[in-house]
Amino acid sequence: MWARLPDDQLLDLRFCDLGLSVEKFPELKRRVRRVRDELQAKGMAFDPHFWVSDEWFTPDGVPGVAIPFYLAHPRLKKLERKMMLEVEGGSEDWCMRILRHEVGHAIDNAYRLHRRRKWRTHFGRFTDPYPDYYQPKPYSRSYVLHLDMWYAQAHPSEDFAETFAVWLTPGSRWKSRYKTWPAMRKLEYVDELMHEIAGKKPLVHNTRTIDPTGRLRTTLREHYRVKRMRYGEEWPDFYDRDLRKLFSDDPRYRKSITAARFLGHARPELRRMVARWTGAYQYTIDQVLIDMIDRCRELQLRLAVSPEQARMDAALLVAVQTMNYLHEGHHRLAL
Repeated sequence: MWARLPDDQLLDLRFCDLGLSVEKFPELKRRVRRVRDELQAKGMAFDPHFWVSDEWFTPDGVPGVAIPFYLAHPRLKKLERKMMLEVEGGSEDWCMRILRHEVGHAIDNAYRLHRRRKWRTHFGRFTDPYPDYYQPKPYSRSYVLHLDMWYAQAHPSEDFAETFAVWLTPGSRWKSRYKTWPAMRKLEYVDELMHEIAGKKPLVHNTRTIDPTGRLRTTLREHYRVKRMRYGEEWPDFYDRDLRKLFSDDPRYRKSITAARFLGHARPELRRMVARWTGAYQYTIDQVLIDMIDRCRELQLRLAVSPEQARMDAALLVAVQTMNYLHEGHHRLAL
């Protein structure tokens, strides 16, 4: 059984060797059932189909959702955490948030909602090309807040999916939470639209699956090589002056712990802290920390303040650089 293999051997298996399905893993099956129940509770006749693939996505024209392979088995979830430092959708709440978002795309496909003039009036043109990166405006109230990184601002299609997800979420209290926000007009439109199509059969009812794991011949090793490149590339350089503000090469601190060693010990805590503040992927933040550690070693920097102060200052530096990166229009689309 592949679940007992060590990581190095497991990584050499192909997706098609794993034999995965939504039905085989009770936890995933239950979460899928839960989002279907939420749709039914809203009076929707729409019943999306789900399959296991290499990542989260909903293909254009398909009224169904692909769920990443690592959520289909505890062993694969453990491998994902080791390779990417976190599991996107790994917790109950996180998984349900993403499922509701993707079901938003699926119901759009099922009823061809984006072809409606009022849809375009509220959300924009569905046919606009997806950018490689987008520049979010964190304080804008023209968009709902559902997934991290102000994801509704990425594209008109994502704006609709995020708005739908807020509408679908039980107990979201969107009528009071967004009462004074311009985004309320979008929520009211989605509410009106869902009442209009409630009980009606979808216009598109195919059960196509795109890239199910059973047909993917890529190895897990190759998958992670590409994924780690995607979330670790094109980050801004940390200039020496920034690091010299935190640490010192003054001879009087020669008996202090090296900055490289200090950051190495604090790395997991800093990574989690900055991810919590910014919503950025831990793997991406970790690449920045690795660069910092390497450069501190080259500059022979040492601790010049208390460990507590240095830890907080380092976290702030990484967070500031992360936010600068996002605001410069370099936030990569993830889902």
